[in-house]
Amino acid sequence: MKYHQLNNMERGWFIGNFYPTALTTSQFEVGIKSYRSGETEAKHYHKIATEVTAIISGTVRMCGKTWSAGDIITVEPGEATDFEAITDTITVVVKTPCVAGDKYHTA
Repeated sequence: MKYHQLNNMERGWFIGNFYPTALTTSQFEVGIKSYRSGETEAKHYHKIATEVTAIISGTVRMCGKTWSAGDIITVEPGEATDFEAITDTITVVVKTPCVAGDKYHTA
């Protein structure tokens, strides 16, 4: 048995081909992300990976739309999105495959 704490992981990412991690794999990455109201992430896209975001609690703006608890947003390779936490928010994000450097910021 192994034991880990989410607060010891990098920005909530705990499965993937990086360090630290609870499980090392290049097949996918998983993160539990917490945001305060008003926090943002710059618009970006992935050339290879598909990114699936499940809104666990709160309200966010992604892909030009507003989403809330229970919504699941799938962003395919080449599709760009930014992120804004409208309220305090918790998400679970899965990216597949786990490819280092596959994040491209747009203007």
